[in-house]
Amino acid sequence: MTTVLVVDDQPLQRYGFRMLLDSVPGTEVVGEAAHGTEAVRKAAELRPDVVLMDVRMPGMDGIEATRRIVATGGRSRVLVLTTFDLDEYVHAALRAGASGFLLKDARPEELLAGIRAVAVGDAVIAPALTRRLLHEFARLVPPGGDGSDGNPRLSALTDREREILVAIGKGWTNSEIAARFVLSESTVKTHVGRVLSKIGARDRIQAVIFAYDHGLARPHGG
Repeated sequence: MTTVLVVDDQPLQRYGFRMLLDSVPGTEVVGEAAHGTEAVRKAAELRPDVVLMDVRMPGMDGIEATRRIVATGGRSRVLVLTTFDLDEYVHAALRAGASGFLLKDARPEELLAGIRAVAVGDAVIAPALTRRLLHEFARLVPPGGDGSDGNPRLSALTDREREILVAIGKGWTNSEIAARFVLSESTVKTHVGRVLSKIGARDRIQAVIFAYDHGLARPHGG
């Protein structure tokens, strides 16, 4: 059973999410919150698998709530929902440790798939927006080096693992990486897991941020 905490300042939105999620076997809404402060408190109290987090709320917004929930080191992972495809808050949400974001106009099956993916430790970005987001994100982060800055986490990577990290930074999926390097998808998944472990990233999104910060990735796969 995947447990979910729904956070949104609009009662009708919360009701709609609850109706959808509770109608699906294997998913259960264990609580609701109308603002960030309540979300942080209920996440600590209920320990849901996934926190479905709105961004714009009165008082503590979804970004600060995400940061505080992630900082506890607990089991809950945050899936941010936004109305805008390149909302400026999305970048801050990823920095805060969110495991992904989807648009509020996502189809029900996309939302459910996103929740399931985040619950098992994967990262989720609305598919149509991945490369646009990475391009915009790269524009906002400070320029990195050339990937040879002596960072011990980078030094721990093998040549192949560094190639995989660069590919992750470009927003490539496992199947795209497998095709590029002529590997099986299971082998790619193993490599990705090792890369995340060595660089201390929670998920692929944090690995993307790491790759950009260290100059290993540029917009449009440069």
